Amino acid sequence: MSIGDTASSSTGRQRSRASKRRLVLVVAGLFAAAVLATAAFTVASGGPGTWFGSDPPSPPQAQGSAAPGPSASATPSPAASASAPTVGPCARPAGPQPVVKVTEVKMSTAVTGYGREGDTEPLPMALAERPAGGSWLAWLGTNGRVYLGRLDCDDKLVGTPTSFVGIDLQDVHADRTGGVVLLTRKGDCGGGKLCGGSSSPCNTMHMIRFDDSGRQVWERQVTNLGGSRTGYDDGARFVWWYQHHGRLATDGKNYAAYFGVAITVRNGSCVDIHEGDRMQVVDANGKLVSGHRDSFEVGCSHSWTTRIVWDPRTSHYAMVCATDNACRIAQPDPYRTVAAGACDGSLFGGDLVLAPTSGYWTAWSQSGGVRLERFTTGKSNLTVKTAAKSSHPHLVSYGTGRMLLAWASGSSLAAQVYDAATGKAVGAKFTVNVRDHDYQAFKAYSDGSAAYPAAGGSSRSIRIARVLPLS
Repeated sequence: MSIGDTASSSTGRQRSRASKRRLVLVVAGLFAAAVLATAAFTVASGGPGTWFGSDPPSPPQAQGSAAPGPSASATPSPAASASAPTVGPCARPAGPQPVVKVTEVKMSTAVTGYGREGDTEPLPMALAERPAGGSWLAWLGTNGRVYLGRLDCDDKLVGTPTSFVGIDLQDVHADRTGGVVLLTRKGDCGGGKLCGGSSSPCNTMHMIRFDDSGRQVWERQVTNLGGSRTGYDDGARFVWWYQHHGRLATDGKNYAAYFGVAITVRNGSCVDIHEGDRMQVVDANGKLVSGHRDSFEVGCSHSWTTRIVWDPRTSHYAMVCATDNACRIAQPDPYRTVAAGACDGSLFGGDLVLAPTSGYWTAWSQSGGVRLERFTTGKSNLTVKTAAKSSHPHLVSYGTGRMLLAWASGSSLAAQVYDAATGKAVGAKFTVNVRDHDYQAFKAYSDGSAAYPAAGGSSRSIRIARVLPLS
């Protein structure tokens, strides 16, 4: 039964974590075998804080490789034999096969490292196209601030970065007058009584609107703490360390945030804390859009790898999650199964993109095998079993009628182009010579290229890997 279905119940599921090395599940009458299984899950996934409860844990998040990043390089690979006419404000050349350009971006401040790459740990960086040309690059510093800098068409940093208070970066999205960064800030758990143990800090999720110079215009909390409501109060929706990452999308006027959330529910004289996901829409003036037809308090539960895209053809936001509710890739609110999986600790969602004409493609992984699913609403109508072996695939639109699948392969990324209508592979697999991160995203560009931010050669640099357009 989902948390969304039982949020008002006095007997809902409750869970808590022990520190980064172990989980202690404290509920009277639990069998020792259940305790041992839960402890084993925590050792596999890691994470700070404590989370006590009676419901079984959702699948552990696979950890990334600790291999060092590749040496700095700006050499395209593989080489294209010819270039086609250029399009877009940056006039990037298109060729008959993918060309990868890697650019080292030097920073004046330290960038948060990859860590173990779990869904519970901070995201280091995110990238978005700037419609006038270039990009906005956001990164998490080591000083409790999220930085925002502008990149030119050559992916070089220009001007002076700005920064905002934030303990975890989630995503960045841009438009013609600026953009929005999604980040997490410290919150207040309050003095309420938990039904068992203690949880980690009760943080808040915020959209920060910035103008085209990078200066803040407004901010809006998309969790609901504040005033008389703290994290341990009935009805609270907050962010903790556990499965909380999120993504942004826009309809050109409003912005939507879809992210993992903690859910506080009264249970007699104490409260239980659950985990699900939440989608909220904010208008151009920074106000929550009350009653938006696509938004919800709780969608999937338990939820991880939340993904969202705006579909101008239907005038709706489309979303998918990975969930232990029937162990599947699903559309939320209401649940609709896209692809059936198994709760064996290896079920992960990838990304969500528009398919030509109608519907969507999503990438996901089970037992290390990567699949592509095409669907419109609910059950997939086409499954592509790829040759990729990874727990965390990345999928992005790549020019007209194509999409790019990428995944970790040793200390670099491997990539393959696919036809977005048929799901058939286009050309040969190639290498993107930067280090992968399980939860960071490729972003599509209007000129047909796609770019990915990655760890640099030092703690004060970031590498931008750009796959140039195909002709």
